[in-house]
Amino acid sequence: MKLNMVTIDCADPRSLAEFWTKALDLEVGFDADGWFMQLRAPADPTQPYLGLQKVPEERAGKNRVHLDFSTADREAEIDRLVALGATRGADHTVPGLTWTVLQDPEGNEFCVGTAH
Repeated sequence: MKLNMVTIDCADPRSLAEFWTKALDLEVGFDADGWFMQLRAPADPTQPYLGLQKVPEERAGKNRVHLDFSTADREAEIDRLVALGATRGADHTVPGLTWTVLQDPEGNEFCVGTAH
């Protein structure tokens, strides 16, 4: 068994796809009339897909599952993501790792971290 896709529930998959395709250099691989979209990495077909699924309810509370990303230049990456529409949250540090919690344009949380 292998991880094939992580799906984010959202109000408007097409609008959210604009953010995530730019944030992760993805492309739309499948669009089910705006109800479900599958984003893929054109340069790496082995990478899991990112799914965006339309749901009627708004996000409430903390995400039970979230995405974690790593980068060598956390502040530059955060600045880029905020310019695309993300919202910056709190910074956290534990021995060996610093990360920042962000939210995509619909409020779904994700983290960007740097090992040290």
